[in-house]
Amino acid sequence: MIVAVDVDYRVTEVVAACVGFRAWPDEIAALESITRTPGAPAPYEPGEFFRRELPYLQTALAALAIAPAVIVVDGYVWLGPERPGLGAHLHAAIGVPVVGVAKRHFAGATTAIEVRRGGSAQPLFVTAIGVDLDAAANHVQTMHGPHRLPTLLKRVDRLARDA
Repeated sequence: MIVAVDVDYRVTEVVAACVGFRAWPDEIAALESITRTPGAPAPYEPGEFFRRELPYLQTALAALAIAPAVIVVDGYVWLGPERPGLGAHLHAAIGVPVVGVAKRHFAGATTAIEVRRGGSAQPLFVTAIGVDLDAAANHVQTMHGPHRLPTLLKRVDRLARDA
């Protein structure tokens, strides 16, 4: 199972969402899960985003009945050579391959592959660990949806926001 994850921060709680699917081109989720953690989130620290998000992702993934084969994060696996991002830290914590799909360019992420979808001039930036980077970019390219953001990545974002 491939599992896309996302986190939404609120004043009194943090919501983490998971959307699972069996194959990269799938249109419909095979599973959806929401995990709520009460309390205010830790403040954002520039360059240390993973410290804020990682605990909530670990909790959400541990709550799943099935272990993911691959995890897709909203962000970077690598922020630069030898500079781990959220995805690399998640991989180190749980040992599952991670594909990062970022919507914004990060200057240091020199290994990111740009993927253009749906005729958009704006690329997605794909990084990976535990998965061949070219294969990861190809997987993101083949994900369902006519627009820049694949259907199931939009779904996990919406699930976290609307919970």
